[in-house]
Amino acid sequence: MPATQSSDLETLTREDLEAEVRRLRAHSASLAQMFEQAPSFIALLSGPEHRFTLTNAAYQRTIDDRDVVGRTVAEALPDAAAQGYVDLLNEVFRSGRTYRATGARFDVQAIPGGPVNERYLDFVYQPITDAGGQVSGIFVEGHDVTERTRAEIALRESEARYRTLFESIEVGFCIVEMKFEDTRAVDYRIVEANPAFVRQTGADVAGKWVSEFAPNLERHWFDTYGQVALTGEPAHFEHYADVFGRWFDVRALRTGDPAAHRVAIFFSDITERRRVEQRAEAGERELRLIADALQVLIAFIGADLVYRFANKAYEDWFFLPPEPVVGRDVRDLLTPEAYAACEPFLERVLAGEAVTFELDWPHRDGRHRIAEIRYLPRRDADGRVDGYHVFVQDVTARKQTEAELARQVAARTAERDQVWQASSDLLCVANFAGYFISLNPAWAEALGWSEAEMKARPFLDFVHPDDVGPTMKAAAGLARGEAQLTFENRYRHRDGSYVWLSWNAVPRDGLIYASVRDVTEIKRQAEALAKTEEALRQSQKMEAVGQLTGGLAHDFNNLLAGISGSLELMQTRMTQGRMGDLDRYMSVAQGAAKRAAALTHRLLAFSRRQTLDPKPTNVNRLVQDMEELIRRTVGPAIQLEVVGLAGLWPALIDAGQLENGLLNLCINARDAMPDGGRITIETANKWIDDAGSRRHDLPPGQYLSVCVTDTGTGMAPDIVGKVFEPFFTTKPTGEGTGLGLSMVYGFARQSGGQVRIYTEVGEGTTVCLYLPRHYGEADEDDVSRRLAEVERAGQGETVLIVDDEPSVRMLVTEVLEDLGYTAIEAADSVAGLKVLQSDVRIDLLVTDVGLPGGMNGRQMADAGRERRPDLKVLFITGYAENAVLGNGYLRPGMQVLTKPFVLETLATRIKDLIVEG
Repeated sequence: MPATQSSDLETLTREDLEAEVRRLRAHSASLAQMFEQAPSFIALLSGPEHRFTLTNAAYQRTIDDRDVVGRTVAEALPDAAAQGYVDLLNEVFRSGRTYRATGARFDVQAIPGGPVNERYLDFVYQPITDAGGQVSGIFVEGHDVTERTRAEIALRESEARYRTLFESIEVGFCIVEMKFEDTRAVDYRIVEANPAFVRQTGADVAGKWVSEFAPNLERHWFDTYGQVALTGEPAHFEHYADVFGRWFDVRALRTGDPAAHRVAIFFSDITERRRVEQRAEAGERELRLIADALQVLIAFIGADLVYRFANKAYEDWFFLPPEPVVGRDVRDLLTPEAYAACEPFLERVLAGEAVTFELDWPHRDGRHRIAEIRYLPRRDADGRVDGYHVFVQDVTARKQTEAELARQVAARTAERDQVWQASSDLLCVANFAGYFISLNPAWAEALGWSEAEMKARPFLDFVHPDDVGPTMKAAAGLARGEAQLTFENRYRHRDGSYVWLSWNAVPRDGLIYASVRDVTEIKRQAEALAKTEEALRQSQKMEAVGQLTGGLAHDFNNLLAGISGSLELMQTRMTQGRMGDLDRYMSVAQGAAKRAAALTHRLLAFSRRQTLDPKPTNVNRLVQDMEELIRRTVGPAIQLEVVGLAGLWPALIDAGQLENGLLNLCINARDAMPDGGRITIETANKWIDDAGSRRHDLPPGQYLSVCVTDTGTGMAPDIVGKVFEPFFTTKPTGEGTGLGLSMVYGFARQSGGQVRIYTEVGEGTTVCLYLPRHYGEADEDDVSRRLAEVERAGQGETVLIVDDEPSVRMLVTEVLEDLGYTAIEAADSVAGLKVLQSDVRIDLLVTDVGLPGGMNGRQMADAGRERRPDLKVLFITGYAENAVLGNGYLRPGMQVLTKPFVLETLATRIKDLIVEG
């Protein structure tokens, strides 16, 4: 209304009032539109309970469009309350002070238990006061800065990653400052270099002129970098540097002020890539030879049905050599009838499906032949099928064999039905619902119930009440796919008595198959024997051995699957010509092989029959080297103290086994201190006299001790008497195998030492390993060399390899020939001894320990030394009785290497043994 309006509203006309109402409504609508379209989010909260009275569209988007008006913040936004925002509102309402936040994190969860939407907000809580100056509500206004904040976080993380990348990448990087005479570069100085550059040049070159550390560097480098510095044109080239003897991929660009003549250089050592390319070319030639040598028809056909590759087998199947086949259309090569038979499968393989089918494909002379045809699709980088591989083989003989086997299976099935009916053992099939499906007649004879009666009730109805729990546990194991061997429980006879049953049950295809024996009489006899407890204990041990064997078989099958799968994929990729993946598959196969070797070594350690590789060892240094690993393993709650005796004697031991044993003892100590404590590792020299000899079960003499002491729970005397027994453990099921201390004991005894435990309940435990003193110096260095770094053989040096495994002989021969040795192979001890007793030059004998032919490897070597007293011998073995190898003590000039071994280690041992004399 105008400022000069009359106070008497009655003087206004109706038209004036209506106009004023329209103006106010328009103004209100404009304000509402501005409120709704405001880029910042806005909300009004009333009262101390912070009840929503108004929100705009931007605020609704921020809270995922939840219905909040009329509800309190705590009710409408429980996620905001959980994150402390209600506490902030309470403080603003109480104090009357404005609260501002920048980049505050707000996790929005629209649906309880649903996904969390992480947001970042700039906002203000502004108190609203009434006419009396009291806070009556809060005005909320702000902006969603999620994208900006995420970008800032990503930028900081990116900067950190790039700095780490610069320091850790294997690509060499440096900045050089060029030195010119006129317009010709004559030298350059390294201004900055990353660690990879320092490693590849072999020196810390920052700040040095190239002429100082590589005076013979080719002129090519100076001219190229000088051109980059003068023109600013980047350079990229591959070059063989004579001064380094390596190939490099080099990228150079000018950096900074052009007048400064600075160039940034990235270079990668591509020597191995060059060698791989050369090997790949040779590999392609080999693959062609292999493909042509196979009796299988092999081809690759493009998506246009045109041949791209064909092997020599086409001469047998199509009466054409492979050369005229390549480039022809499939439809030109096949007869109309053959193409019609293949066409549905061609459509499927070009759609991306691998297919296998069979066709009658007679020989040229008309003889019957069945062809098994496999089509395997090949995909390009975009995933599209660009063709397919063809493999065709003659399966006529296999089909005939399968038919014969089917006939034999039918006959065997009939025989098994007779065995089922006549067997005195109780045979049955059950389901996991707890019911018998089928039982043989022996059940009725043993229990008195008819088959129909036993199938009509859950089998738990027949189980003795005391055996229901163990039976359910066994059933759960079967449900997990675990065989239950020699499990025993009692079943109720029809006359009310109970019969002891021994079960061998396995799960197959959703059912349980079991062979059951009535052992009631055996049980009665066992109860009458005075040694019942010992017999039961042995039975439990044998059950554990069965479980261990099953676990090892499971682990080995997994590892063998990794090895064989990698080899198959390598073969497939080579057939496809895709050599880029070979290194990855090789790494998988090698890793699985190493884990298999470690698993075998663990089993042999448990059986006290691992082949040790004893060397003079500084035990103090070994403990110091392991200290950080042990600290990380036992965790921050455990205090670790190492007390090493100055002047500790060396020990002749397998250092790796001592490391494993020490780590096992520290883990056991940690587990005995669930609330934290202290572990002390202490070394000392010990004189053991006659009395100590009887007390420690050791010959008198000088020993060094390694003791691990904890402040844990300790052990009762009856527990201490069992801790070294295989499979005994105080840990809950699934948390310990009971093999750790058994393996430590086995290592100590094999090393000529002993293990003793000193413990008291509630006071802690000390476990001491006593190892014989070695009268000599400890080996301080154990440097393994790469195969390419091993010194080559001298003129005429010859090595005899004796092993009954052809693959091992082949590998050893390959290593020897690569090093320039003459290799002679023998498959058994008789052939090997004939060579040793001949006049042929032999510089070294490499032999397995277990050999056919009437003599083991040690006996053959000793016999050979009668004629060749200075003969050097390297025993390679995966398992051998220690007595065969002299209980770890070999004659001079003899060494032992455990299978499987790294080829570089084999080459180093061979050269060292030959040079040793």
